[in-house]
Amino acid sequence: MTGVEQQRESWKSRAKEVAENIVAPRAAEIDIKAEFPQDIAETFFHKGILNLLIPKEYGGGGADITSYCMVVEEIAYYCVTSSLLIVVQAVGTMPIVLGGSAEMKDRFLRRLIREGALVCFCLTEPDVGSDSASILTKVIIEGDHYLINGRKCFISDGGVSEFYTVFARSDSSKRIEGISAFVIERNSRGLSVGKTEDKMGIRGSNTTEVIFEDVKIPKAQRIGVEGEGFRLAMRTLNRSRPGIGAQAVGLSQGALDYVVRFGQEKNWFQKDTGVFFMLADMVIEIEAARALVYKAASMIDEKVKGVVVEKFSAMSKYFAADVAMKVTTDAVQIMQWHGLLRDHPVERMMRDAKIIQIYEGTNQIQRMVVTHTLLK
Repeated sequence: MTGVEQQRESWKSRAKEVAENIVAPRAAEIDIKAEFPQDIAETFFHKGILNLLIPKEYGGGGADITSYCMVVEEIAYYCVTSSLLIVVQAVGTMPIVLGGSAEMKDRFLRRLIREGALVCFCLTEPDVGSDSASILTKVIIEGDHYLINGRKCFISDGGVSEFYTVFARSDSSKRIEGISAFVIERNSRGLSVGKTEDKMGIRGSNTTEVIFEDVKIPKAQRIGVEGEGFRLAMRTLNRSRPGIGAQAVGLSQGALDYVVRFGQEKNWFQKDTGVFFMLADMVIEIEAARALVYKAASMIDEKVKGVVVEKFSAMSKYFAADVAMKVTTDAVQIMQWHGLLRDHPVERMMRDAKIIQIYEGTNQIQRMVVTHTLLK
């Protein structure tokens, strides 16, 4: 086993231990109460898996994307809400890692590690839908600083984060080239948290509006050069979507394993062989999704160039998400009326799977990405 493989297995082992001992006992309660799992976030921070993608020189884990996917998969096996903590932290920090100056990285990434703070990714807006290039939040230069005005919606961890990675239009005459990125602190005057959403799935995840009213931003808090915000957002999502795929794979595996254990305890499979084909399809589809997720992750880690990475990233997200929806629905079907009860996790898993098909770019958008890259 190579050094890289050993590091990956170490991350996976650490995540599996936390998942079994800390996350699993809390999963049902987090969903029922729909409360943000602050205790889980703190555990992830102290175990080093919350900030595993922050480079080591700033105090983070310095892990690669494959390790990140392994960790997310292990946590999502029991609780998608808890795994989303790791995903959101990664997505929130990645624009800084990819495009921030050395001074910005030193200032903000070290604070995240030192303070155990959360960061969120603010791109989605109420009137834009999936067309991120059409965002309306505006930022203008005023003297030695910027002023930002606008409203973001469906922001994961929006009400519990201390830092916000925000994308806003800095040039209304341009489309993609008119968007810039910024880091904004929670205590900034004019920044407020709006409605907290009551969702069908990932119910413990804090999902809110984030509102900007003449929020003053020093120029030093712009990430990268002006007009590079949209590209930073897309580079971030290309790296994070395999993590969403890994989330879907972990969820699917958790649902399948639960159904198999339950059926064996009830001696169902000797009485009803009709479910054999369903179980076989579930196993095959999960393994296919897992292979696609880790193929995409390895391409990113190997720094493969060109649109092929964008294609595989999108494929891994939408295929794994569709598999999760099918597997969890079949799990409920196999368990019949038992599957409809909160006594069993498969009904929660099915609700969570539907959301995975929608966030971080709907599966329809991912299909468009695949086709566009194919035609290129």
